[in-house]
Amino acid sequence: MDEPVIPGQGESSTGGAKNVSGSMSASAGAVFELSGATVRYGPLTPAVDAVSLRVRRGECVALVGPNGAGKTTVLRALLGLVPCASGRALALGRDARAWPRDALARVVGVVAQREEPAFPITVREAVEMGRYAHLGAWRAMGPADREAIARAMRRADVASLEDRWVATLSGGEWQRVRIARALAQEPLGLVLDEPTASLDLKHEMELFELIADLVRHDHLAALVVSHHINVAARFADRLVLLAGGRVVADDTPERVLEPARLAAVFNWPVAVHRLPDGSLQLYPERRPPRAPEAPTP
Repeated sequence: MDEPVIPGQGESSTGGAKNVSGSMSASAGAVFELSGATVRYGPLTPAVDAVSLRVRRGECVALVGPNGAGKTTVLRALLGLVPCASGRALALGRDARAWPRDALARVVGVVAQREEPAFPITVREAVEMGRYAHLGAWRAMGPADREAIARAMRRADVASLEDRWVATLSGGEWQRVRIARALAQEPLGLVLDEPTASLDLKHEMELFELIADLVRHDHLAALVVSHHINVAARFADRLVLLAGGRVVADDTPERVLEPARLAAVFNWPVAVHRLPDGSLQLYPERRPPRAPEAPTP
């Protein structure tokens, strides 16, 4: 059976329309979807328990919650890296584990939590790796590949760095290069696991501005794991709050950031305030000081 054509995609390096396997087009439904998904690592308490969520094109969704809430496991399930004990994990309407890895890489770009270059490469060479899913091991790059690489570097604002060695980059520059590599895949969706970890304020905001711009202007679907709830709340269309492997809330930041709910999830007293631009921000509170102990007689 012929594979359906995904609308809105350009031509492949061979000049034909880009095809992916799936039961629906990306424009008709979700790029990423979990439906009652449960994931277990051995006979233990589920890491993810009956989780449902959906991310469409033109939408940025942030997964937030305490350590061990199941955020990274959600990503792994959606990428077909772990099986669901029950429920479904779908990418473009198809079981995530049924996708051939190279086919999935042509429609989903991933920026993992940690990565260090294994050998010396330039920025351009790093971004070129994003074309591997289109080229395979032996085929040389064509004009369409070179244009995709140049476009990705411009989009992530790293074109001026193309001749730099990756080892000489700052943390913020390296993260933008990794996003450029993902964009060189020409994906419909991006999955980013803690993309701003260890970045300073300026680089963190710049990276989220880039993600928001890619969602808004390139109509990508973005699923972002972040511990920085305040930043995520300013950029994400929806927050999915996880705790103990379950979804506690899935809604707009306005509806998710409720003090009582957050205090219960994080086991810490919090306050929520509104900024002049209308966005809500979370502030952890100090616990009341302990009463001094009575002197020993």
